[in-house]
Amino acid sequence: MNSKKIPLSVLDLIPVGEGFTIAQAIENSTKLAQGVEAFGYKRYWVAEHHNFSGIASAATSVVLSYIGAKTKTIRIGSGGIMLPNHAPLVIAEQFGTLESLYPKRIDLGLGRAPGTDRQTMLALRRDITNDGSDFPMMLEQLQYFLSDRAGTKGIKAVPGYGLDIPIWLLGSSTFSAQLAAEKGLPFAFASHFAPDAMEDAIRLYHANFKPSSQLKEPYMIICINVVCAETTEQAHYLATSELQKFLHLQRGDNSPLSKPTHDMSSLWQEWEEKSIRHKTRESIWGTPEFVKEKLESLIERTGANEVMINSMIHDSEERIKSYELISGIWFE
Repeated sequence: MNSKKIPLSVLDLIPVGEGFTIAQAIENSTKLAQGVEAFGYKRYWVAEHHNFSGIASAATSVVLSYIGAKTKTIRIGSGGIMLPNHAPLVIAEQFGTLESLYPKRIDLGLGRAPGTDRQTMLALRRDITNDGSDFPMMLEQLQYFLSDRAGTKGIKAVPGYGLDIPIWLLGSSTFSAQLAAEKGLPFAFASHFAPDAMEDAIRLYHANFKPSSQLKEPYMIICINVVCAETTEQAHYLATSELQKFLHLQRGDNSPLSKPTHDMSSLWQEWEEKSIRHKTRESIWGTPEFVKEKLESLIERTGANEVMINSMIHDSEERIKSYELISGIWFE
């Protein structure tokens, strides 16, 4: 596979860095979207999370609408909407509205996890039995509401009805890989935080794929964390914000994205470092040449049709610079 033909895209959690307000975080992400559009990235996706002090993407559709108005050509979408948190009709209407505002630029990526803790999940779903197991049925409902099958007397999503909005399934396990294959949908795997099931998910998806009206052949995105800087030392320094985020999550510490540090060893215990190094083993931190080499290796190993990059960098200008350096070596 010729890596030069493999698109690169962007996943953004709308991180609220230590010392920043939520308004500043959203503005920083808007500038990032404008930057990566100019650099040649294919998509800019926002992930749905709730009750995280360091993540401002809870109202995913609202954020996408704002960023859509501030960009012109890049595809924007959800990476993803956690469908069991919502009524399918509401999501059809929201993304139908986005597609009406920004035609042929909208992707609807879907996940089944809550994107939060259990207590917040119950506040969102208001049903203690809703564990996401009815995700396949909710997906069918959503596909129906976005189709032109409702007829004259059926419930219609307005906007949404009859619009051609690509649906993607997202996953960190084999469940969504299997479902995406059965439904003939494109699939994005979350190697940026759950690399353990990556190989099994890829194999299942390709082995069981059935063509659909949306997609004739399998199409897979692999999402990873990348930090690129002009020197290896600077990249590894910036990446300590990512390591601290994983450390905080592991400890149940809901805090903003930390500033980088020169002394990670004073922050974690040996067993914590071992666990986090395992979770971040697909992360790539280094110079543009190193990042390019590792991306090519990832594509060779996985057969990815596209790579989506998440960068947990505290400084907003450094984050934009990281994507710019990657684009300079990748799209040359």
